[in-house]
Amino acid sequence: MRTTERRSRIEALGAFLPAGVLTTPELAALAPGLGGADVERITGVAERRVHDPDPAAGEDSFGMALAAARDCLAVSRHRAADLDVVISASITRVKDGSRFHFEPSFAGMLAKELGARSALGFDVSNACAGMMTGVWLLDRMIRSGAVRTGMVVSGEQATRVASTAAAEVGDSYDPQFASLSVGDSAAAVILDASADAADRIHYVELMTCSEYSHLCMGMPSDRTQGIALYTDNKKMHDRERLKLWPRFHEDFLAKNGRTFAGEEFDYVIQHQVGSRFIDYVNQTAEAEFATPMPPSPRVVERYGNTATTSHFLTLREHLRAGASARGAAPGAKYLLVPAASGVVTGALSATITSAGV
Repeated sequence: MRTTERRSRIEALGAFLPAGVLTTPELAALAPGLGGADVERITGVAERRVHDPDPAAGEDSFGMALAAARDCLAVSRHRAADLDVVISASITRVKDGSRFHFEPSFAGMLAKELGARSALGFDVSNACAGMMTGVWLLDRMIRSGAVRTGMVVSGEQATRVASTAAAEVGDSYDPQFASLSVGDSAAAVILDASADAADRIHYVELMTCSEYSHLCMGMPSDRTQGIALYTDNKKMHDRERLKLWPRFHEDFLAKNGRTFAGEEFDYVIQHQVGSRFIDYVNQTAEAEFATPMPPSPRVVERYGNTATTSHFLTLREHLRAGASARGAAPGAKYLLVPAASGVVTGALSATITSAGV
């Protein structure tokens, strides 16, 4: 008797963006050490959303994640009580104003607030690949039959490192310069079982190259009381580093008798590090795969680098645009490519037809 392999799909996507907007010229004006460096030209980020620091606003990491989770459930076919697992992937686990939480888990607290009382809850931490890692785990759990439906959610107060950088950065070569490109947001995604290939995650594969972990490190500032992010941009985005994804992906496909061109992706969503980065990594991939890259949706100009939420915020925005000049028709095939500190890379391949957005 032949058994059908279980597969998962992206069933719904939700997000939360704070109302506060900070333009790049406004942020640069707060950084006297920059001199005349044109941050917007270098990063491609024109503005970003910033959380309201007033605890009453509910825009700490937890509050934003909760809002995104509720937004996701509002467009889902499932209720909170249907969730078998909730996975939180926040880097900035800030709750109750400015308190950083390790325990109890964000996931457990979110599940309780949502009313997912029977759901298993746990946190994952994998830098900007956190949500992708959560989806990797949830996909495997659904495939194994351990769960039927789950949510991966993250809220990020990323501009906390931008505030530190503005006060401390010396020039465009400063290791905190990349922190000026970040923005605040939250995103959530619900996965359930796939019934057909028109709505399916075909594969999620990740790879960590720990020898490069020192190239991007988040930690308390060595100069002030702030949280800082130190990045060696030149080495982090060196062409050899950018070749990690296409070579890993090509090897994975070859083992399964396939090629990148044969995957026929309609869109590729890169990590929203910056507009130059997106263009550069796509150019590198074209050379490695010897085939043109599909269109690459982006929101980095408006939202900046939103850390763990980057791919799913971009995907949601693109799907919400629908079949317009900038949107996607149902049944489009997406490739999501992480690029996280660690260094983490990989690929998520999915066809999306009926996801709630």
